[in-house]
Amino acid sequence: MSSDGPRYGLVDREYGIRLATTSPSDDGPVWMVNLMKYREVADYVDGRKTAISGQEADDLYSPIDSLTAVGAEIVFLGDVDQQLLGDNTVWDRIAVVKYPTRRSFIEMQSRPEFQESHKHKDAGMDKTIVMGCQPLTIPRASDMGSANRSDVPHPSTKGDGPVVVLHVLRFEDMESGVQTPAYMEAYQSVAAGVASKHGVRVSGWFTVEGTIIGDGREWHQVRFNQFPSKAAFKAVVADPTRLKAQHDHRETAIADTYTMVVQPKVDQLRESIQD
Repeated sequence: MSSDGPRYGLVDREYGIRLATTSPSDDGPVWMVNLMKYREVADYVDGRKTAISGQEADDLYSPIDSLTAVGAEIVFLGDVDQQLLGDNTVWDRIAVVKYPTRRSFIEMQSRPEFQESHKHKDAGMDKTIVMGCQPLTIPRASDMGSANRSDVPHPSTKGDGPVVVLHVLRFEDMESGVQTPAYMEAYQSVAAGVASKHGVRVSGWFTVEGTIIGDGREWHQVRFNQFPSKAAFKAVVADPTRLKAQHDHRETAIADTYTMVVQPKVDQLRESIQD
């Protein structure tokens, strides 16, 4: 990427310095959550004529060799099926890459093969948010759930398979040192019980330690919940007990959010946290 930064977002240089300078004794794995919106047609800065889509250009970018070289791996990848909450930006694809250390994320940027392939990402990407995250403790009831169970009200079927619902959250009046505000804790204690009855499984909940590329907004948490089916998700959303808790607690807690239904192609989030 150029010294002026990428065209698809603002770089948080302070967080970038933290990623690059964390001492080995304090460093460790970081999960980079990527929200991606593509250009309709790829736009290369060298002026080349092309008819490929932005997503096709990003597929050409696919930095698997560079990720492997620094010990990183893609642990979640999925296409957005439906965006339920958020501003005018409608995201197309979600990916999560687990890096063995914060420094390894920076090291990858300097690899020649990464820099060469980045022209495709620059051509294809309209906007992106990339958040550095750490695992968050999840509710006990949802932790015990399994999205593959057949004894739930709306199990997976051939025509309605598992989906992941992603929440990107910024809370009101977030206190320093608090992972989840009290209003959100009150909501999730109710929601977890409802979700468990429908076989919901937490793929991964994360706290955001920094946003390396974005639009200047601060985010606090990212949550991935796997449902057996869209029908199961709709049933949880419509549950009157959950709806009351949402009105009484969740809406008070949240200042900004993206909520979307994602069709997963890769979902190893849970396993990546337990490693």
